[in-house]
Amino acid sequence: MKILVTGGAGFIGSAVVRLAVARGHEVVNVDALTYAADLRNVGDAADSDLYSFEHADIRDRGSLDRILATHRPDIVMHLAAESHVDRSIDGPAAFIETNVIGTFNMLEAARAYWDREGRPETFRFHHISTDEVFGSLGETGQFTETTAYDPRSPYSASKAGSDHLVRAWHETYGLPVVLTNCSNNYGPYHFPEKLVPVVILKALSGQSIPVYGDGGNVRDWLFVEDHADALLLVAEKGDLGRSYNIGGENEVTNIDLVRTICAHMDELHPEGAPHADLITFVTDRPGHDRRYAIDPTRIRSELDWKPSVTVEQGLRRTVEWYLANRDWWQPLLEREGVGKRLGTG
Repeated sequence: MKILVTGGAGFIGSAVVRLAVARGHEVVNVDALTYAADLRNVGDAADSDLYSFEHADIRDRGSLDRILATHRPDIVMHLAAESHVDRSIDGPAAFIETNVIGTFNMLEAARAYWDREGRPETFRFHHISTDEVFGSLGETGQFTETTAYDPRSPYSASKAGSDHLVRAWHETYGLPVVLTNCSNNYGPYHFPEKLVPVVILKALSGQSIPVYGDGGNVRDWLFVEDHADALLLVAEKGDLGRSYNIGGENEVTNIDLVRTICAHMDELHPEGAPHADLITFVTDRPGHDRRYAIDPTRIRSELDWKPSVTVEQGLRRTVEWYLANRDWWQPLLEREGVGKRLGTG
């Protein structure tokens, strides 16, 4: 297949690019190269004849039309998005412009391309979203594909809006779409303002490790390479118009996650151990959702997919990767906003 990936220089998008090229697919990476993107993320895929890159912003409809006409993809996998909740609190406009208007542009460009090509039955538009659109759970229950939307942050509201647009374009115009909503990702190439890399790099430097509130917020953690595998499966075999929740089946409180990372750091980088002594509880973010949990029944039963990595295994692999790849993350610490407390309202 020829797959066009938006946001392919980002964290999840680059994992999709690497895996797709490794499996022999031709990949067109479309990325605006904003602060959280890095072309190094695609790794060895950049050296393959199957890979090409287009520097373009999904807010620029003209560029999207040109790229689709030039490359004629079989599948569009739309991952490009502003995704950091704390940044959405401080600057929500960028999230509306990219996640809502950008997705609208992608849908219109894809629809025009699909029409020009004679509406091929093999074409698909895969929209990748988040479980945060569903809001916050209590102590029990899980998100299913039919859970009512209840976004609580500018980020999740913008992603909820994009999800609704995708469904509307399917129902109104017949655009062949599939949707996925994932739980919290982690793994190699994770931009160093997110929780897991923050903990690793703070422990490595002997700085305080910030934990929001009481640390009792629960997330379902999904190793990014497992997520990429699921995304390619849904893109190829998911039923049109259908959504699939993708979770890691690894519910962990933030404080337990941080302590697990510290324990791996104690073993793999003993200098400064015990690293858990660096944990510091800080003021919570406004509107911090208490718990997310994914019910993976649909993707397991219909597409026979399940995660291959436990959170314990995945965190160890992630710590090992960051310890071995200082040349990758060190320059990123100088980018705007990294290392600063954002989203305090």
